[in-house]
Amino acid sequence: MKSFHYAFKVKDIESTRKFYVELLGCQEGRSTKSWLDFNFFGHQLSAHISDDFPVLDYCGKVDGISVPIPHFGCLLAINDFKNIQQKLELANIEFLIQPQIRYKGKTGEQLTMFVFDYSGNPIEFKAFSNMDEVFS
Repeated sequence: MKSFHYAFKVKDIESTRKFYVELLGCQEGRSTKSWLDFNFFGHQLSAHISDDFPVLDYCGKVDGISVPIPHFGCLLAINDFKNIQQKLELANIEFLIQPQIRYKGKTGEQLTMFVFDYSGNPIEFKAFSNMDEVFS
């Protein structure tokens, strides 16, 4: 899969760096006083300071669970998912959606969990049981 670039809003650089670089272990790239680039599991994210955040809409229904829209996230190997889960738990990060198996025993079975970063952006982490079923 090829990398993507995503720019999004954050409240400040300090808490963004703390969450993505220090907690999740993402590698920091270029930055200024108003934005920060980092490697989000092989993808380039650009966090830009703003004080205008839209209200989340929990219109997404996935496997019977309401999920916030918009959100972003990444696909991980199962071991990496468990590692991130442990980091989040050790940092006492509250789960918006607890780590769980979605579509258990079906095509597209996956581990999933949602958290908010320190700016309130919802992030989903996923790990498919079979990566060949990502788009199935």
